[in-house]
Amino acid sequence: MIAEEEIKKLRDKINYYSDLYYKEDVSEISDTEFDKLMLRLIELENQNPEFLDMSSPTQRVGGEALSQFASYKHEKNMLSLSNAFSKEEIFDFDRRVKSQGISPQYVVEYKIDGLSVSLEYDEGIFIRGGTRGNGTIGEDVTENLKTVKDIPLTIPYKGKLVVRGEVYISKKQFEKINALQEKNGLNLFANPRNAAAGSLRQLDSKISAKRGLSVFVFNVENEIEALTHHADILDYLEKQGFKVSPERKRLSFIEDAWEEIENIGIIKNNLPFEIDGAVIKIDDISQREKLGYTSKTPKWAIAYKFPAEKKETVIESIEIQVGRTGALTPTAVLRPVSISGSIVSRASLHNQDYIDQKDIRTGDTVIIQKAGEIIPEVLEVVKEKRTGSEMIFKIPLVCPVCNNPSVREKGESAIKCVNISCPARVKRSLIHFVSKVAMDIDKMGISVVNKLYDKGLISNVADIYRLTEEDLLSLEGFADKSSKRLIDSIEKSKSNELYRLIFGLGIDFIGEKASKTLAKNFESMEAVTQATYEDFKEIPEFGDVMAGSVVDFFKNDNNLHLIEELKALGVNMVSSRSEKPDNNSLEGLKFVLTGTLEHLSRRQAADFVESRNGTVSGSVSKNTDVVLAGEEAGSKLKKAQDLGIKVIDENVFLELLKCKTKSEAAEFLGINR
Repeated sequence: MIAEEEIKKLRDKINYYSDLYYKEDVSEISDTEFDKLMLRLIELENQNPEFLDMSSPTQRVGGEALSQFASYKHEKNMLSLSNAFSKEEIFDFDRRVKSQGISPQYVVEYKIDGLSVSLEYDEGIFIRGGTRGNGTIGEDVTENLKTVKDIPLTIPYKGKLVVRGEVYISKKQFEKINALQEKNGLNLFANPRNAAAGSLRQLDSKISAKRGLSVFVFNVENEIEALTHHADILDYLEKQGFKVSPERKRLSFIEDAWEEIENIGIIKNNLPFEIDGAVIKIDDISQREKLGYTSKTPKWAIAYKFPAEKKETVIESIEIQVGRTGALTPTAVLRPVSISGSIVSRASLHNQDYIDQKDIRTGDTVIIQKAGEIIPEVLEVVKEKRTGSEMIFKIPLVCPVCNNPSVREKGESAIKCVNISCPARVKRSLIHFVSKVAMDIDKMGISVVNKLYDKGLISNVADIYRLTEEDLLSLEGFADKSSKRLIDSIEKSKSNELYRLIFGLGIDFIGEKASKTLAKNFESMEAVTQATYEDFKEIPEFGDVMAGSVVDFFKNDNNLHLIEELKALGVNMVSSRSEKPDNNSLEGLKFVLTGTLEHLSRRQAADFVESRNGTVSGSVSKNTDVVLAGEEAGSKLKKAQDLGIKVIDENVFLELLKCKTKSEAAEFLGINR
């Protein structure tokens, strides 16, 4: 009984400190002390498994990593909301509701910028949870959801309860995560929603547990007789221990609802979490049932999306960054300004033409906004605020890193450093080579590449394959285990598909798609290096510029020597796609991919198409055969619908991949070939 009593006391303490930290942002003990309490509880529960239960805080620390997520079927389709971008659209919504003989009361609440999830409880215990997916099938992320401190593992209600919520990351936690990403040389998350989505979909729930995810719950998905109004549902959820939208108002008139939306727009940047709008819902559930649904959205709710925020600031200076191709890219250093929930202090100015067209000068007052709420851009110069002290800016004709000449080739917008040994170019080339889309060398981020280069351990991509564990141990931050992991990752990359190596070399105008085309049309790297301009021009996707660029690259003796070095070091030089594929079921079909897929990345989907001899294009035209549309598909989907092109979702696509022949695929799609 002594163990049972200590376990109970530890759980009470840990829950108390967790609630203080995650709900009130108060730390009464240090992280080290908290960790000691958790470790002691884990130890006692392991020694006394009869006392372990689902409500223990140890269930939030994450379990064994999964190889993949299981599917999660929603009992009730999780629909998305229609969007409005103007006051007129909100008032139109009100008129549509009233045209059905309904006198509504509305509830207005925050539109949290996160990731929708479904949570299931049975007999008061959290049993399952899944992502929205396509609304019908999502991913089972139960173990990751257990790590979210705002999700109660047990609730008072003992029947079946299915609730819907939005997982998000607070602004403060987002800054912590990106600081850690930067410290570890990893890519930064673009915004809190991006970080939340990436964190919730980690196969290792221990990683999710460290990310500090939060959730707001906003709906009950199954029927509970006593709940007849939305405002009552939110109150009920709060009593069950869920965190719900902290501000919601029940209003009788659309004019008042619009005023509330405007008020939310005023305070949104001061909230501790990101919102991208406000939601208006009809309060009375019986009125909702009368209005019903479209195939994708409820007719009783609408989301107002706030416009991209614009702010005025000053360009204090303009700096030049040198990329892997030698391009000198100007970047405006701004007087720091808060916009869309984050501090912006830099914005790309792209090239000299962009600067000249907008007449951007050092010292100018400018209007900036975040394009798509992510990327800062300079919209315009406030010329009436010029004082005469502003200075015209020209990109220098000397590289600021190596002092060699920089030139602008005819027909190009970029001014480039001509020195292929320029340290900035070399570093950027190395970073590109090891990146996920190229050779995908895990654990070798930007900071690691910089350290290796600065210490003289690597000067070109071949040097990466000469690294030893002893070399890595000489770097700050590396120990035995991390050194071995990186060497293993480097070794694994040797067997990559040929297209990854071609893309990793950074040949001008040869992107990932063109690299795949080269690997598909030539049996080996040797064949690529020996091909002529005419050989490349025979490839339908290749034009004069691309063909000329590849020929020029392999005319260079240094580049040919690099290929020989990589070959001698064991890097794969043979195309796995040189032979005719066993399955050419999609041959002759042109696909366009748009939107977010649930089970596949767009890259994986493209690989499946191309491995069956189909082609993938970036734009919809009358020559497109099939559009694969995921969630949040935009203009490409609309254009396909306007042109009468076959549109399929991911589930249909996965079934299509089972077809073995061209005729079988054509019959499945219902198209003539």
